[in-house]
Amino acid sequence: MALISSLLKVATFPVSLPLDGLLWVAERIKDQAEAEYYDEGAVRGRLLELELQLDLDEITEEEYEAAEDQLLDLLNEIRERRAEEQGL
Repeated sequence: MALISSLLKVATFPVSLPLDGLLWVAERIKDQAEAEYYDEGAVRGRLLELELQLDLDEITEEEYEAAEDQLLDLLNEIRERRAEEQGL
């Protein structure tokens, strides 16, 4: 049985190796995207930028409140995710 398994691996090697490489790259891209999306510092920075836009009258109070709500929801999601990862 081990011989058949080994032969199967060798026979599918030309297909499985590039596929494994592609899956590895996709996993790294996903990890990087999640790291950027769940970066608390970046979200805090966007909140500060949003406040500055409001102060400079670049956005309305309604636009500010809508965007602020989204960013605060994301901030809560980040904190909940971190707590889950830490087992809290």
